[in-house]
Amino acid sequence: MTDSLENQSQDNLENNLVQIQTLLAKMRLVEGLVHKQGGPRQDLVENLVHKQNLTELQRRVTVLHPADIAYILEALPLDERRQVWNLVDAEHNGEILLEVSDSVRESLIQDMDKAELLAAAESLDTDEIADIAADLPRDVIEELLTTLDAQKRAHLQSALAYPEDTVGALMDFEMVTIRADVTLEVALRYLRRLGELPDQLDKLFVVDRDDAIIGVLPLKRLLTTDPEVSVAAVMVEDFVKFHPEDEAHEASQAFERYDLVTAPVVDAQGRLIGRVTVDAVVDYIRESADADMLSMAGLKEEEDLFSTVWHAAKNRWLWLAVNLVTAFIASRVIGAFEGSIEKLAALAALMPIIAGIGGNSGNQTITLIIRGLALGHVTTANARRLVLKEISVAILNGLVWGSAVGVFAWLLYDKPALGGVMALAMLLNLLVAALAGIFIPMVLERMGRDPAIGSSVLLTFITDSMGFFIFLGLATVLLL
Repeated sequence: MTDSLENQSQDNLENNLVQIQTLLAKMRLVEGLVHKQGGPRQDLVENLVHKQNLTELQRRVTVLHPADIAYILEALPLDERRQVWNLVDAEHNGEILLEVSDSVRESLIQDMDKAELLAAAESLDTDEIADIAADLPRDVIEELLTTLDAQKRAHLQSALAYPEDTVGALMDFEMVTIRADVTLEVALRYLRRLGELPDQLDKLFVVDRDDAIIGVLPLKRLLTTDPEVSVAAVMVEDFVKFHPEDEAHEASQAFERYDLVTAPVVDAQGRLIGRVTVDAVVDYIRESADADMLSMAGLKEEEDLFSTVWHAAKNRWLWLAVNLVTAFIASRVIGAFEGSIEKLAALAALMPIIAGIGGNSGNQTITLIIRGLALGHVTTANARRLVLKEISVAILNGLVWGSAVGVFAWLLYDKPALGGVMALAMLLNLLVAALAGIFIPMVLERMGRDPAIGSSVLLTFITDSMGFFIFLGLATVLLL
């Protein structure tokens, strides 16, 4: 049932995108034809047709949810993105800016004036403003701080004070607190007086007179227990809580492990200062996954699918330069064995197989290790067993597939010794790939670097260079 709803939701998103793209294409086609026809009142006709097309497009955009509009904006080239963005109701600007990626948000903000940015930010909660604050001009943030009331200003300044990957950057301040000495009936009356409750509210936070949290009251207990019972009698005293300095990825793991919807955030004295909700955690996980995927390909987080050619090219220069250096080193390894290749031309045809299989095997290992590091599964206690396991897998794969490729080379070139060299080189390069796949991300993490950034580039360099060296070296020693 859940999968069916997810598929239906994705289909609706894609259908909305197709409809918007179709309308934009129709606009270009119709306005192009009108422009070609000419006539005495050409400008008037073109302006009328343009307004009609914009009205139809705006009618379609207006009925969409802000999150769906954000999805569509990210899939449109810059010129079409601006067209659609200008048709969005101003009251939804803040929500859409919150939903889009950093790179797309930057392109949208460039088309907004100061008044529009202030209006969009003021429509958001303080924790949401903090999420987009890094992309807002400094003068907008300064003026925004003067327009907020004292409590909201303090909350915003508090949220902005924490680094991006900490719990403090994820927390919001919409909480419902109660005292332990009141009855459940009093707590229910208090909730009714509040009227509108915070989103993702699954529990109330129980605090003492100093605002120190002493327990949580799940809503299901509040609704199913005798109203005359006190909060202290039914509250949960063993609960998960975070400090604002805690790492966000550790909090996300706790949310997954304990199936949390909300969790309190406390200061060093145990006083309640905010909460973390599952929707903020899901957004963090998605953004982290996107960033890791781009990083493994050597791309920066701010890469926009439809950014300018110049910006996209600059964004990719660093790792292309690194690749060029590593490729040059690999070519020098081959150059050192030019004499061997001249004597046995088959080496030139076969050596890419050794390097390619080694790279693929290493990528499998490095993906597992990076995932294990991210989840906290790789520790000092189990690292040795993990290394032995991956080496064993490499040996088994090397024996199986090395034998297969050795037989292939033997049959193809009618040289049994060449087949033996192929088999041995495959085995050794798979061992190198396994060790590189394990130790590259581990060393990067030990150095305080993100293991996902550049790992695949370094792995390719090692498996290519060592694959060529092992194969050509063995061929030189054993065949020539």
